[in-house]
Amino acid sequence: MEKKKWSIERTLTIITVAAIFALWFGVTTFGSVSETIVPSPKSVIESFITAAKDGYKGHTLLQHLGTSLRRLVIAYLLVVVTAVPLGLLSGYNSKIRAILEPIVEFYRPLPPLAYYTILVLWMGIDESSKLALLYLAGFAPVYISCVAGVIRIKEDYINGAKTLGANNRQIFFLVIFPAALSDVFTGLRTALGVEYTTLVSAEMVAATAGMGWLVLDASNYLRSDIVFMGVIIMGITGILLDRIIRFIEVKVIHWKGRT
Repeated sequence: MEKKKWSIERTLTIITVAAIFALWFGVTTFGSVSETIVPSPKSVIESFITAAKDGYKGHTLLQHLGTSLRRLVIAYLLVVVTAVPLGLLSGYNSKIRAILEPIVEFYRPLPPLAYYTILVLWMGIDESSKLALLYLAGFAPVYISCVAGVIRIKEDYINGAKTLGANNRQIFFLVIFPAALSDVFTGLRTALGVEYTTLVSAEMVAATAGMGWLVLDASNYLRSDIVFMGVIIMGITGILLDRIIRFIEVKVIHWKGRT
């Protein structure tokens, strides 16, 4: 039954993607919209082949993608090693939460460009300001998810561990951390998406390479075919990265969904 359900869902996904491409092909084939606004699939494929072979503005397509992924991965790893422990500790200790939560809640709703100019003034226009922007964008969702994951743990679990003689360190690592892992991975997946959407902002200032910069630069010259190509590549890359995190989640939280 489970295998049949998966097959039906996969079929629906394929039909949805095929319908989108069919609509795109039909709209551009019959000239319903201008090529400048919505390029044809053929022109996007040709742009991809040209960019892959000859590059775009002095860099190959692989170099643009590699530059963006390097920025994204560095900032993301920094988020993992800082936001996860700080979020778990904040959920466990109200005093730590009282210190960190006002800062996170203040900047979290701000648009990235609102404080990017401040980062540029403080850190310059090189890679450090871009990494800082991506880091701040990814920190908040991970921190909030970790705090929420710890807070919603039932007191009975903690009291039961104390009754069995567990100290605070054992309670944190053997009870709280495993119970909050599901929320931790939810935050990690959310942070990846937020960082990727912030990538264009991070590559707007003094950048000469990167997928975000490529899309932005192409839009200035009304190269919608390049823009569509870049957006599609970023979307596919984002899906693959999310799949990696979900794969790790399944391996780490092997008990998730089981009774």
